[in-house]
Amino acid sequence: MENVKTATNTATFNAPEVKLHFLDYWRIIRIRKTVILAVFLLVTITTTVVTFILPKSYASMVRIRVEKDAPDVGGITERRESSGYDPYWMQTEFETIQSKSILHQVITNLSLNKKWAEKFKEEGDLRTDLTYQILKSQVDVRQSRNTSLIEISAYSEDNVEAATIANEIAAVYRDSRLKQRTIASTRGIETLQKEWQKQDKLVKEKQAEVDRMKNELGISDYEAQQGISAASLEPETLRKLEGLRIEQQAEYARISTLYKKLESLSRPELKKAVMIASPDTQLGILMDRQADTEQKLASLTEIYSPQHPEVASLKRMLETINTQVNDRLEGILRGLETKTAQTKAGLDELTAQVEKAKKIDIDAAINRRPYFQAKRDLESLQLVRERLTLRIIQETVDAAIPRIGIVEITDQAEPGLRAVRPNKVLNISLGIIVGLAVGIGLAFFIEYLDTSVKTIDDVERALQAPVLGVIPQNVGSLLEEGPDSPHAEAYRVLRTNILFSQKESKGNTITIVSGGAGEGKSTTTFNLATVFAQNGQRVLIVDSDLRRPSLHKVLKISNSIGLTNYLLRQNTLEEVIQTTSLPTMDFMASGKLPSSSMGVLSSVQMKELIQDLKRRYDWVFFDSPPIMGVSDASILASEVDMVLQVIQYRRYPQPMTIRAKQMIEKVGGNLLGIVLNNINMASDENYYYYSGYYYDYYSKQDDEPEVKTAAASKNEDKLEIKQKY
Repeated sequence: MENVKTATNTATFNAPEVKLHFLDYWRIIRIRKTVILAVFLLVTITTTVVTFILPKSYASMVRIRVEKDAPDVGGITERRESSGYDPYWMQTEFETIQSKSILHQVITNLSLNKKWAEKFKEEGDLRTDLTYQILKSQVDVRQSRNTSLIEISAYSEDNVEAATIANEIAAVYRDSRLKQRTIASTRGIETLQKEWQKQDKLVKEKQAEVDRMKNELGISDYEAQQGISAASLEPETLRKLEGLRIEQQAEYARISTLYKKLESLSRPELKKAVMIASPDTQLGILMDRQADTEQKLASLTEIYSPQHPEVASLKRMLETINTQVNDRLEGILRGLETKTAQTKAGLDELTAQVEKAKKIDIDAAINRRPYFQAKRDLESLQLVRERLTLRIIQETVDAAIPRIGIVEITDQAEPGLRAVRPNKVLNISLGIIVGLAVGIGLAFFIEYLDTSVKTIDDVERALQAPVLGVIPQNVGSLLEEGPDSPHAEAYRVLRTNILFSQKESKGNTITIVSGGAGEGKSTTTFNLATVFAQNGQRVLIVDSDLRRPSLHKVLKISNSIGLTNYLLRQNTLEEVIQTTSLPTMDFMASGKLPSSSMGVLSSVQMKELIQDLKRRYDWVFFDSPPIMGVSDASILASEVDMVLQVIQYRRYPQPMTIRAKQMIEKVGGNLLGIVLNNINMASDENYYYYSGYYYDYYSKQDDEPEVKTAAASKNEDKLEIKQKY
């Protein structure tokens, strides 16, 4: 047989997709139930013992109503308004109640340093800081639901002491709030009085400065009261002058504009425009006469010649009238020019008077400005002093007004009648829940860390090879258990899968290897060979684990001669092959291995032996050492027709099994498939359908024994294979 083979079975195998199901989690819980139960019992028992060991503790609660500072009535300048609920303020008060300023006073008032020193059997008094830590751990402050009430609970082994501590904390907190309010009011009034004295001094200094500037500048009381300096002109007079100036300016603009337009016109245009812009009676009369004369002249010209006396007379008259009209127009223009100049002179005079009055007023205002600025500063200082005076009066009156009970004890604490700590039912229930949760969590954590083979899917996904058989736990020798043993069916299933996975009909030598020791390869080799022999086939088992042989112990046969004796040519083949109680199964022991012959399996004699045994037997099974330990298993894997790899359930990590498979393929071994060994069918339902139902089947057949011949069994077994597969 060639040393180089191709493992077609594993190369084309497709591993199933991994999908976690609820049953997978249930399987982990069942498998790790010991861990879960141990942790559960440990936590539960510990919680129960601690609960019963802890001393009893009583609780007393005092309830107080707290409000922000507010007087019974409103102050002088404010009216009392109720403040809404403020959760941040309430939380601040919770911390204040448990602060050192409150609890230290409680410790002093109740002499807890001395009392608790006697209670704990300490010499001398306890330190205040230690007593404070103990007291704070025994105090709980919380808000009463949906109210502004605060509940202060104190815990102690003495119910009377618990009530006393709770009441004292409430009383100290109430007195502290009132004291803080009094101190704050007193300090505030003192600060306001100091500021008033400072402002009063500034007012007096500024008043003296204002009086001095008033005398120097000659400011009258009227001006001082008005807050402005006296003007040289009365406001009404100034407004009239300004109005006249504006009217004069408008008149000048109108006349000058009219003059310029009329002067630029021709005489005919001027005659038309002047009667509209500046009507003149005399000019109108002349223009009427001019029109009549022109009309008469036109009538006579149609009758008489130009030399006619009447026509000539009219012409002379018309010329005289035209001259008078032109002179009148020229006089009107000269009159407009003179009027324009007069209006401009009046405008200039009014403007000069207004500007002069304004300049006098501006100069006076500039000179007296410092006085009025100082007067305004004085008024500001006086206003501040008045407000401080009012504030001092307000705070003084407010401090004298009786205060609302900002801290009111509504319910006094009373000694408790029954212990509240430890809460046995709650503690034990929590212990049970926590123990169960921790146990399950630890189980899943261990399962997560466990990288060994757990399911068939793990094997097929990691090794990319099919699982041909699943062997249950506690499997012994099938020669002793008999062919009707429930374990035998698991090996018959394995045998059937081997037959259907066999690629070449001539291949009949097979070795079973494993990655590590103790995975069950020798047991699998022996029982698988027994199943083949029980089927009527000639089978030989060769114990080729030369370093640690074990199959001769199962058969109770001597190991004095065997495989090594034949390979070293010390004995013949017939001498080293021994018979067993099963007629169709022979056995070849390993024999004694001399230290000088460690590589005997790689010899030519071993290859010739394999070829000889292939001709003599229907099936030859070679037991081998772990493939990760020695080279013998690799040599056998490369020389036989088929290789099975045994993996023990939850024993070695997956990387080791993967490495073992890689070593088989590296030497050219034909890996037929995987055998999962030592499966707990009862605890893992994932494997029950492989072999578990055979237990039920064979247990029902025990009551109906049936005698069959070997031939009938063989034929029936073959028929069973055809029907099932």
